[in-house]
Amino acid sequence: MLFPILVTLGAALLSVGLRSFQNSYAQKAGALGILVTTFLAIYFISGNWALSLAAAVSWLFLPWLEILTRIRALRLPKEKQLRPKSPPSSETFPALSEITREIEDEGFAHVGDAGWDWEDYRQFFRLFYKEEDRAQAAICLNEQHDLSFYYLRISSRAKNGTVWTTWNYPLSYGLKLTPHFRINRQRPDQSFWQLYQSHREFLRRNGVDASAIDALDDERIQTEMENDLRDQIAHNIRKGVLKQTAGGDVKYSWRGMIYLWCQFLVDLVRL
Repeated sequence: MLFPILVTLGAALLSVGLRSFQNSYAQKAGALGILVTTFLAIYFISGNWALSLAAAVSWLFLPWLEILTRIRALRLPKEKQLRPKSPPSSETFPALSEITREIEDEGFAHVGDAGWDWEDYRQFFRLFYKEEDRAQAAICLNEQHDLSFYYLRISSRAKNGTVWTTWNYPLSYGLKLTPHFRINRQRPDQSFWQLYQSHREFLRRNGVDASAIDALDDERIQTEMENDLRDQIAHNIRKGVLKQTAGGDVKYSWRGMIYLWCQFLVDLVRL
């Protein structure tokens, strides 16, 4: 009787330990370890492998609790207009100043702070531009309810409309990207320098040189971001992920909620 308890406890402790690492691979291994721990616990109690497997797989449906409560009730504006915005406090975003210095050390100039607020959903963007490479960079902070996270993004906007983007977005992305976006996704624990080197290699690998990149001024950087947000909302309405409400806002459709769940599953198993 002691052996099953020790095995299950060991699997649980290993899973929790892996989840505590700031590394996406370790965290995914920890998530799979939770499934294994659940299977072992139910199997040693019941001796029924089918029941144990069902209990382990039930974790994969846990996101539906949030989807059917918070996400289903979420409403977003169809038009997202960015406005100048004061940076968040050091308590809200303590790493902002340090990341800003890292980006400026790579030759990027800080061109402004912008964002938008909608009910209890807030976004903040600190925007940068490097004229030599014609590259945009942004520190992006998302806040909603008690959830907040940030990610870094580097973009090169080609003259033909293609947007080559490197980012370390930490979650499954909740909307479909428009066809002109090309994404180079990196781990959330990477520094800006690592992202920048990856972005330059991303462009080289796809044969994109500086002459193919459109030069932008400060005003156009924000305008293009607004256009991207507007096009993304319209694209997801066409794809059936979002639908318009009677009040003119947009919300997730049932198809969109299933898409969110599938994104969670893809992110869980992505290597």
